[in-house]
Amino acid sequence: MQSLRVELGAESHAAHVGAGLLDETGRLARKAGLGAGRVLVVTDANVARLFSARLVAALEASGFAPRVLEVAPGEPSKSLPTLELVYDALIEAELDRGGAVFALGGGVVGDLAGFAAATYMRGIALVQVPTTLVGQVDSALGGKTAINHPRAKNLVGAFYQPRLIVADVMTLASLPEREFREGLAEVIKYGAIMDAPMIEALEAHLEAILRREPAVLEEVVTRSLKHKAAVVLSDAHERGLRKILNFGHTVGHALEASSGYGTFLHGEAVAIGMVAASKLSQAFAELTPAEADRLQQLIARAGLPTALPAGWRGEEFVNALRMDKKRAGDEVEFVLLDRLGDALTRKLTFAEILAHLG
Repeated sequence: MQSLRVELGAESHAAHVGAGLLDETGRLARKAGLGAGRVLVVTDANVARLFSARLVAALEASGFAPRVLEVAPGEPSKSLPTLELVYDALIEAELDRGGAVFALGGGVVGDLAGFAAATYMRGIALVQVPTTLVGQVDSALGGKTAINHPRAKNLVGAFYQPRLIVADVMTLASLPEREFREGLAEVIKYGAIMDAPMIEALEAHLEAILRREPAVLEEVVTRSLKHKAAVVLSDAHERGLRKILNFGHTVGHALEASSGYGTFLHGEAVAIGMVAASKLSQAFAELTPAEADRLQQLIARAGLPTALPAGWRGEEFVNALRMDKKRAGDEVEFVLLDRLGDALTRKLTFAEILAHLG
């Protein structure tokens, strides 16, 4: 097990990464200061079949009294109707302010359950137990919680830090190939924005990662979380440096929203968005064509898409792009690269973005 401390003053918490940690979640939660009592496990139907019984057993062994709520798998569950189901389950379980929500699943469950925990009784404890690569390397850490609006992704949300993160890399063995590969987009992103040697390491060890070797996955997840923790520590509420974590996400989120949340997995949309951002980086920053090609080749080797789909320049895409949360008037603060490992933000007009995307 590798552990790191996310130092955020009163909101500081531990993140643990390793093989077999799911069965240690109850013990780790008590060590983090959570008191025994009623808790709600929020998961989706697919994850529940694989892991909810183990988590429930681990929690009960440490004195917790868990109930389980299963939601439908997929991005459509990040919605107001599903959020209301979570509130109903919290009320029916009679959770008070001493209770806790355990988010067991990927980014969708983490965002949904996190927003419910942030707003139920003005905030109860949250434990993130991510079971996807996207969740483990990115979305579980940082305190971003949200649900989607039909017109824009993650439009309704709050910053709310978990009390604990438990990432069991063995759960990644259960992921379908497509879902595992989408998580690599977020891993590649960290190398692109702040760790050029990580790009070289990914190029060298990609086959072992794709074989899901536990020791390699533990290193990849821990290195990614350390990068994100460093950024979050300096900018917990995304007022400055933290914006670089959105590399690839401006175009990616617009692609997700305009295609109806389901055509592309989040990591697939981000992969396309990173390639699009590398094109813009050649026009509005200092990224060379050779480095842009190197990034695109790594994304392709990871089995991720690199090109915008046919007919992408439609009204739905343009409208979704204009709903980006970093928009100010007719401009958006876009994340670009000066070189691999060195990101910056620059205000671009929507006309400039569309013109350079082709």
